[in-house]
Amino acid sequence: MRIVSLLASGTEIVCGLGAADALEGRSHECDNPPWVRSLPVCTRAAFDVNESSGRIDAEVRRRLKAGEPLYHIDTDLIRQLRPDVLITQSHCEVCAVTPGEMDRSGSGIVAAQVLALSAGTVQGIFDGITSVAHALGMSESGADLIAGMRRRMKAIADSVRHRPAPTVVMLEWTDPIFSMGNWAPELVEAANGRTLLGEKGQHSRAIPWDRVREADPDYLIIAPCGYDLERTMGEVPLLDSLAGWADLRAVKEGRVTLADGNRYFNRSGTTIVETVEIIAEILHGYGGEGNWHRFAWQPYLGTELGISRAQIVTETR
Repeated sequence: MRIVSLLASGTEIVCGLGAADALEGRSHECDNPPWVRSLPVCTRAAFDVNESSGRIDAEVRRRLKAGEPLYHIDTDLIRQLRPDVLITQSHCEVCAVTPGEMDRSGSGIVAAQVLALSAGTVQGIFDGITSVAHALGMSESGADLIAGMRRRMKAIADSVRHRPAPTVVMLEWTDPIFSMGNWAPELVEAANGRTLLGEKGQHSRAIPWDRVREADPDYLIIAPCGYDLERTMGEVPLLDSLAGWADLRAVKEGRVTLADGNRYFNRSGTTIVETVEIIAEILHGYGGEGNWHRFAWQPYLGTELGISRAQIVTETR
């Protein structure tokens, strides 16, 4: 069996099933477990993703309207790798390579089986695991992986269930403001929080900043899609400039969190278990299998003299 995964969560799932040795290629976004970075890279972004959040959003919208690609796909390399299974996704036309993107690249048939995973909910993520496991002839391993994830999430939920459930707003993008939907509200609920401005199973969506001000949540979690923790830290000046930012209860009470959205909050793979643990740590000081502070999240730190800064520790897990 030979696998090429053009989806970071798909790569996690393959490894979680115990089929890592079958991976022959990956997308430019696949980074977990870390060793997969040594695999041949089959995709790259079609534009400069180091631009500001506002410029990235504008360029994505322009490309979608013009029918231009968001990703360049090295179809020659994929053919050379001769995959039996190619993993893509069909949930979001922006976040990773889709079957439509493959068709537009003129790639033709590059694998005996192309899987297009579609999440949207926690159950949708589990369904994706089942689909990959079935394609690899590892259905039993798939069932075991899902059962283990469910057990771990339940253990976290049980440990914080007795605590008061604070309100939470999670932002998936900062310019424009996007509230986080999809599976995120379920993860907040598992960590004994109450999500505002985001709905289970509904796509994340752009909202007016005033909606956040009106909601005035107990906690505000900033986790932009595709941004690691360090990149999220770079959004602090933009946050500081928002009208009424300093008046938010979460800001005044030190309950604003900057997080690794790329690996933990916007990825529909096996790391959702860690995300529940991270949220429980943020909301309740939960001390589980890992200490995620500094690695996956960092508090927004406001200082006197009207200057706001967030400090990052560059340690890695």
